[in-house]
Amino acid sequence: MAEPADLPQIYLITPPEFDLSAFPDRLAACLDAGPVACVRLALATRDEDRVARAADALREITHARDVALVIEAHVLLVERLGLDGVHLTDAARSVRKVRKDLGEDAIVGTDCGNSRHDGMTAGELGADYVSFGPVGQTPLGDGRRAESELFQWWSEMIEVPVVAEGALDTALIRQLAPMADFFGIGDEIWRQDDPVAALAALRAAMG
Repeated sequence: MAEPADLPQIYLITPPEFDLSAFPDRLAACLDAGPVACVRLALATRDEDRVARAADALREITHARDVALVIEAHVLLVERLGLDGVHLTDAARSVRKVRKDLGEDAIVGTDCGNSRHDGMTAGELGADYVSFGPVGQTPLGDGRRAESELFQWWSEMIEVPVVAEGALDTALIRQLAPMADFFGIGDEIWRQDDPVAALAALRAAMG
């Protein structure tokens, strides 16, 4: 699944809410437009039925294209819904237990904010990747960002794959492309009328 010349890979993140009658087609169009390594189902709802229906719809699309599908936070739904793994949101705190529960074949990734220490710990405990972000300016959260120096250090010192995500734009992607293994892209494209074109522009910035 590696991109030519070791370019970073695309990791798509769903919106926190989406219309099941329309979003799967938008996702499929993006997957058909170019290589995507993984899709994260990141619904904000706590309604198990809604999550399950969304997972069923996206699993059909992703697995038909040999793209991994992970779910954000809901560890207990991974095996039940036939998903490839989980994206944790508590840094390194539950990596060890989740790895044991899901087994070695499952994808276990985790969001480590801008903490080098949490990232290293998560990797040591068995995470397949760590995510740092937001990398761009956003009014959401507490204002802290994952700066380019963190990715530079990580790329030189740590072998665990790293995802850069959050408020990305072409300039940030161009800057971080030599240091990131994946770019986590979500609202950057879904809020556009043409997500395929928006994704193509971000992909082009990788080099």
